[in-house]
Amino acid sequence: MTEKQIIECVPNFSEGRDQAVIDAISEAVRGVSGVRLLDVDPGPSTNRTVYTFVGSPAAIVEAALAAARTAHRLIDMTRHSGSHPRMGALDVCPFIPVCGVTVAECVKVAKEFGRRLAGELDVPVFLYGDAADKGDHRKTMPQIRAGEYESLEKKLQDPQWQPDFGPSAFVPRWGATVTGVRKFLIAYNINLIATKEQAHRIALNLRTQGRGNGEVGRLQNCQAIGWYLEERNMAQISINLTDFDVTPIHVAYEEALKDAAALNVPITGSEIVGLVPLRSLLQAADYYIDREGLFILEEEHKLQLVINRLGLSQLAPFVPKERIIEYCLAEGDPSLRSVGPLGRGSVAALVRGVAARTAAPGGGSVAAAVAALGSALGAMVGQLTYGKRQWEEHDAAMRSAIAPLHRAAFELLPAIDNDTIAFSKYMSASRQSASTASEEALKEAAVAQAAIETVLVPLGVMRSIDAVWPQLAKVAALGNINCRSDVQVGARCLETGAWGAFYNVSINLDNVIDESQRLLFSSEAETLLKKAQDGCRHVLSIVENRIA
Repeated sequence: MTEKQIIECVPNFSEGRDQAVIDAISEAVRGVSGVRLLDVDPGPSTNRTVYTFVGSPAAIVEAALAAARTAHRLIDMTRHSGSHPRMGALDVCPFIPVCGVTVAECVKVAKEFGRRLAGELDVPVFLYGDAADKGDHRKTMPQIRAGEYESLEKKLQDPQWQPDFGPSAFVPRWGATVTGVRKFLIAYNINLIATKEQAHRIALNLRTQGRGNGEVGRLQNCQAIGWYLEERNMAQISINLTDFDVTPIHVAYEEALKDAAALNVPITGSEIVGLVPLRSLLQAADYYIDREGLFILEEEHKLQLVINRLGLSQLAPFVPKERIIEYCLAEGDPSLRSVGPLGRGSVAALVRGVAARTAAPGGGSVAAAVAALGSALGAMVGQLTYGKRQWEEHDAAMRSAIAPLHRAAFELLPAIDNDTIAFSKYMSASRQSASTASEEALKEAAVAQAAIETVLVPLGVMRSIDAVWPQLAKVAALGNINCRSDVQVGARCLETGAWGAFYNVSINLDNVIDESQRLLFSSEAETLLKKAQDGCRHVLSIVENRIA
């Protein structure tokens, strides 16, 4: 199965007040086949609108060009003013790899867009980020945009600032555009009841460059500025987090809280501009769960916690399905985005597929499904124990047991489809035609790799099962005794899943060419099966001793 190629494009246009212009650009994007417009976020004070859309490499370029053509017709930079730094009608147009594409492929996309934009509209275009190749002095947006639109005419006369594409001449109505490739940039605003000066003072303390006098700020990969929103009668610290793994959202928020408290000004919440990666919010959830000693399992509940702690719905409701990029791209239940159609479908559909006259889905998929149910039963019994007064002395033990069982249940679901996919890849590789020696070598390599995948999927199921026996034993020993049959069924399901996965490892080992790999896989599978048998016997004996 070939992974779909998806690139995100987040162009910033210098118009945030004229709804007709904003809508016209939106319609231009929507008019391109193969592209989904995910978000449109205008700002009257900044006089800027951020668009977010996704599509294939070819489609994303066409959509960005369509939006730019519309902006070229409707936006006049000679009349523009706003609180956000800017240098052009289409100020910046970054491309971000989402799935199935590399940074290098996105660089090609950005350069194609820049070349075509300059050629069609006769405007200057600069490259930044991973696409920049004319020196370190023009890698980042602050470097390129320094002086903004007002100094652009003079800047273009400097040999150091010749555009990558298009004319060096100043185009008054347009200005200049910057395009390139970057990681997910999180545009994040923190709301204060304060003055613009107080907000900016905090921003200077936080941002990486500090006050620009050699004294750096506290946060890395952080750009920040303070401004005042007249239409909302409040100040904001406007932050760009250019690497949220280095400086996560919650870190920026908590650091701003410290400075605001020192100035005796209140922070009343925050907002995310455009879309945000799910992982960045789950980072924040883990932080608050750990800090406050909370017990939260479901992804939905973790997101509710973050929305509350960061005040993300103060200015407008934060709707996860509309604001988290993985949710926007997911079909069906977003919490099952990594699960294929078999695992996501109904039990009846899975049974029907297994019962059909086809080799897949087969025993490997069934083994994964049964194991997932076994782990889920353990989590269920734990949750029917936790928080109940008669077993409250075991709350801590249940908290430690439930989370791994719950996690394993959902981690096993993708294997239902992955087993079928691995089998199909092996069969497809085996059927490749090869009329030359080089083609035969390529076929042999593809078959060998596919054979290993058919072993790794069921072996992964066995590893997941092995990890939860201690937790299931804890539930068996301390959990709600009225649910003992559920623990017993869960143990048998996990053991059956291990047996089913073992059988699939064994039969697929015949196709693995490398003898040393065969021996390693076989040894591990036999060890995991023995541990599953012992684990099941141990759990059942615990239950039996409790009711004896």
